[in-house]
Amino acid sequence: MNISEHRKEAPKRLGVAVLVVSDKRAAAASEGRDEDVSGKIFEARSREAGHLVTRRIVPDDAEMIHNELKRFLDDEKIDVVVITGGTGITKRDITIETVQPMFEKELPGFGEALRRVGYEKVGTPALLTRASAGIIKRKPVFCLPGAPNAVEVGAGLILPELAHIVKHARE
Repeated sequence: MNISEHRKEAPKRLGVAVLVVSDKRAAAASEGRDEDVSGKIFEARSREAGHLVTRRIVPDDAEMIHNELKRFLDDEKIDVVVITGGTGITKRDITIETVQPMFEKELPGFGEALRRVGYEKVGTPALLTRASAGIIKRKPVFCLPGAPNAVEVGAGLILPELAHIVKHARE
């Protein structure tokens, strides 16, 4: 079976959950303002690719991140989760510490590729991200930086292969 035949078996329209992790954006959302740029970028690119998307915002709080991620993973309509924010090196950046222990399989190539492409675009600041990906409950979970440019790069890496990744995660 060649690659194009293999990809034909992959699902076409997916349920994509975007989880935005940001104290500032969560505070604004609680006041009725949606100041999220990065999550909206991934949401728009996913919709353009024909996927169904839901987006939620939580603060940099391990329990809230874990609980929202668990809700998405338990939802049969969700095929993939993309988290934006909390992948840096500050004290408040806890997305990786919260999500990575849940990975049943890690996809180290994703973080490596994101940093490589990011480095080509913005130089050494790309090295500060701990972006990562893995499989939890047979669903891919991607952890992206919260910067809009990084989300654009991440969308460019994830979306062309997403159906293929989901198909293999389910096997």
